[in-house]
Amino acid sequence: MAKKLRIRQVRSGNGAPGRQRRTLEALGLRHHQDEVVKEDGPSIRGMLRRVSHLIEVEEIDGNNG
Repeated sequence: MAKKLRIRQVRSGNGAPGRQRRTLEALGLRHHQDEVVKEDGPSIRGMLRRVSHLIEVEEIDGNNG
């Protein structure tokens, strides 16, 4: 069963550098308090690391979500 990540934007991307705003958009987070579920992987983890101060991440198993 593939691990999934529940990603929630807790801080606004306004005022953040353009690269961080584009990373949020690539993750599917467009507004404050948006939430998405993504499959865990190295590329997703790299994007999460870049905007870690703007998001909260919770690991969930593949059945729930």
